[in-house]
Amino acid sequence: MPGKGFKTIDEQLEILRSRGLIIDDDAKAKDFLLHNNYYRISGYSLTLRRNDVFSKSATFQSIVDIYSFDHKLRHIILQYIEIIEVQMKSVYAYEFTKVHGPTGYLDDSFFTNKDKHKEIICKAEQQKKQRLAHEAYLKHFVNDLKQDIPLWAYVDLLTISDISFLYSISEQSIKDEVAHTFGLAMNKGANILGSYMHSMTIIRNLCAHGSRIYNRLFEQKPSLNKQEKALLITDENGQIDNAHFYGFILIMRRLLPADSFKDMKKAIVDITKKYPFVRMDYYGFRNDWQQKI
Repeated sequence: MPGKGFKTIDEQLEILRSRGLIIDDDAKAKDFLLHNNYYRISGYSLTLRRNDVFSKSATFQSIVDIYSFDHKLRHIILQYIEIIEVQMKSVYAYEFTKVHGPTGYLDDSFFTNKDKHKEIICKAEQQKKQRLAHEAYLKHFVNDLKQDIPLWAYVDLLTISDISFLYSISEQSIKDEVAHTFGLAMNKGANILGSYMHSMTIIRNLCAHGSRIYNRLFEQKPSLNKQEKALLITDENGQIDNAHFYGFILIMRRLLPADSFKDMKKAIVDITKKYPFVRMDYYGFRNDWQQKI
């Protein structure tokens, strides 16, 4: 990595070359550095170097391939997290309004944390103000009907984090019904679903902001059952790797409809074929992952 002082693109390129990186096309490399930021792409080269010295076979194209693969993977994951988010909002709105009516969500007595409830509603109200001029359904309720928005429409103003928190502070009976719809056991399923949605929020935010998933170690590890842990990479000492991204894929398998997960898996397989250089174990995938899930 260069020092803290400003470095031109040419200087950045020379630093990489001086550390052993093979650069076949200076013009393409300069263009890539200019548009993607030296410091941003450096994280994608960590597996190609040791003590800032690149392996003999490492090329600039290797970094580009890893970077491009990660970019495409994030967009695939975002696409399918959106399915989970929409499903969660729909199921939650249905189960909540079945008990407390269309606008019961505005009553903080139905929630276990009044401060968190207020925070979520205030945030959504700001969204409503910002989007009122552009959203037909908001205009209909606010301007035409002059009434509070029913929850099944209001959830559109909530982020995946908001709906996750709203679910977590809801009455246990409602949480149980929502978890049951997702195929989770009634007695422990509510807590498991809450953990799953928190994990989806973490991944969604990373992907939406273009953060690196490749070779990232997660401090907040996904909650997996015994069967799922058996699908993780295990080292020679019997320790499982639940710190990489693959564990979140296993959670998505639980939350997505079967056909949607099958489509997501195919999309991931397709990009592994396009970028065969990229090692999936740096995401926590075992070599036999395609046969196991």
